[in-house]
Amino acid sequence: MNIPAFLKETPIAHRGLHTDGIPENSLSAFEEAVRHGYAIETDVRFTKDKKLVIFHDDNVDRMTDASGEVSAFPLQALRELYLEGTQERIPLFSECLETIAGKAPLLLEVKDMPGVSGKEIAEAIYAEIAKFPALEYAVQSFQPAYPTAYKKLCPDIACGMLGIDRTYTKKDFHGSALWRIKAKLLPKVCIRTANKLDFLSYYTNNYPSDKLAAYRGVRLAWTVRSAEEAARVKQYADNIIFEGFLP
Repeated sequence: MNIPAFLKETPIAHRGLHTDGIPENSLSAFEEAVRHGYAIETDVRFTKDKKLVIFHDDNVDRMTDASGEVSAFPLQALRELYLEGTQERIPLFSECLETIAGKAPLLLEVKDMPGVSGKEIAEAIYAEIAKFPALEYAVQSFQPAYPTAYKKLCPDIACGMLGIDRTYTKKDFHGSALWRIKAKLLPKVCIRTANKLDFLSYYTNNYPSDKLAAYRGVRLAWTVRSAEEAARVKQYADNIIFEGFLP
């Protein structure tokens, strides 16, 4: 198990340190996190033409004036959009790395992308990260294949699972006829996969959870939104992924 110190010791700014006028997952949000001395959590996914960009949602509706799935936009079209009415654009993954490498640690969430294999996304991410040897980072995802593949590619890098106790719907499994079976198995798969990796990021409202009894590794809590919540979850988790306040 190779756990970088920041995963336990440095509060992690959720999608950067964003606030009014500084959109989430923007270069300005990353610069603010660097300025305050926090680690940074962010999200990476493919465009239609398989370029890596920083964006949380499956679609652009909430964060821009456009609509549609991120995976339906080629990079050039995405780069024409502005984030939340500011002059900030959707960053390339490489721009994120240029902004923070050697300045702040990175916790990278790989978004679930139907049809994208673990090997494909792991190799694409590493091809960019390899250009920034000063970067300290870890990788996580809700999709077990992604951190598992990255761990195989880069054994020395900390990789983990994201988890949550919730009620799932057919939509969560992209319309699969077996969605009820998958929903029942998912929490067990999450814990089982996390035990083969390095850490587990779990939804803060689910701490404490009986489902975590079988997990023995490093635990993170997401997303913590107040000092009071940070104090409550401290007894259960090694570190927090936060937004909306300064821990």
